[in-house]
Amino acid sequence: AYEIRLSLVGSEMCIRDRSEAVPLANIRTFEVDGLPIGEHAYAGALRYFARGDLENEPHSAGILRKYLKAALYSLASMETLFARERYDVVVAHHGIYVPQGIVVAAANRAGARIVTWNPAYRKHCFIFSHDDTYHRTMTEENPAVWENLAWNADLDKQLDGYLKSRWYGTEDWIWFHQEPQHDLAAIQREVGFDPQKPVISLLSNVVWDAQLHYPSNAFNGMMEWVCETIRYFEKRPELQLVIRTHPAEIRGFVPSRQLLEDEIKKAFPTLPKNVFFIPPTSSVSTYAMCEGSNAVLIYNTKTGLEVTAKGIPTIVAGEAWVRNKGFTWDAATPAEYFGHLDQLPFASKMSDEQLLRARKYAFHIFFRRMIPFPFLTSGKTNGIEIQDGDPALLTPGKFPGLDLVCDGILKATPFVYPAEILELSDRRQHAPSSLTGAVHAPA
Repeated sequence: AYEIRLSLVGSEMCIRDRSEAVPLANIRTFEVDGLPIGEHAYAGALRYFARGDLENEPHSAGILRKYLKAALYSLASMETLFARERYDVVVAHHGIYVPQGIVVAAANRAGARIVTWNPAYRKHCFIFSHDDTYHRTMTEENPAVWENLAWNADLDKQLDGYLKSRWYGTEDWIWFHQEPQHDLAAIQREVGFDPQKPVISLLSNVVWDAQLHYPSNAFNGMMEWVCETIRYFEKRPELQLVIRTHPAEIRGFVPSRQLLEDEIKKAFPTLPKNVFFIPPTSSVSTYAMCEGSNAVLIYNTKTGLEVTAKGIPTIVAGEAWVRNKGFTWDAATPAEYFGHLDQLPFASKMSDEQLLRARKYAFHIFFRRMIPFPFLTSGKTNGIEIQDGDPALLTPGKFPGLDLVCDGILKATPFVYPAEILELSDRRQHAPSSLTGAVHAPA
């Protein structure tokens, strides 16, 4: 009922009136000819406020309408551009929010191919996707791309080396702890759980991060999932739940203004005796905590890649990348989720078959989907720049990752880097000798 069609030549007053005509409660689901304009506007407002919802924000209504207005301006501009010019491919950063998500939506309707990109965790690496934001393409990727990967001892060793580096961030340009605590006994003393009882770790996300609609989520949002999980464990005193808050909640590119601890206290002024909370400021290593756990519960954190690659049983309630890959316990409804929890504690770790699939998938994500651009480094002040500013570094044939991305943009070939057939020395021979600093990717 609230769909509109924008004129290619619309006045400022026309767009303003149309943005104000949408009822506030309908903005999130507002569409223009099937394009999810409201979803991108709402996600932008959440990012602005660094919250998972807009409740109790005195200026949220005005800010949300400004994002909707900006989205409509972006759409009108893009429609005007695509009506005048023909583009075969549109390359966009991220693919969500305003204006990136609107650019992608308008380009897609105009018949252009879409390529989105985002910085990856590993130094000098980026993720590219066809057709949509990587938040969706990574969950929808066909397992045939990686499940027949010829696994061998070299790949096994390479993956283990990188996974261990994640404990310290030595091979990444996105990390959150300088001196993490890895000693499980010290962690036990700090957190207070009983080492003689089964421990289940819950790994949170930053609550405002990339709030998109996914049809397979078991709950309406991360906070509902967390609270319902606490209520469940309150009735299972033989188990212990340890909630590990994502460190990026305070150390990320956009520190959250809606803290998990505050939200939990609203529902549980006093936590059940078998539920423990690790704040984002804690130096507790998430990896060490998980390795000392019987199982891990996640919503959509990418840490699921690492814990499953170590054989730790993982229950998924949201749209994590590891979901539906054949090695996690996935839930699309609350009943399915609680059914998985009823199986706790698990009698063993993941099966050999599950573990092999998990390790193949982790290698695929970290080494094949994260495409290396060794000639790029973190900038002296901020951002990313070409090493030494030398354009000769961009010569065709010099860097296979760059060649692969150019082919993907021009020829629509897959953005999958064949790391398994390249020698480690070949892939790193051009890596700068001293690259320091952290670049925090947008959510």
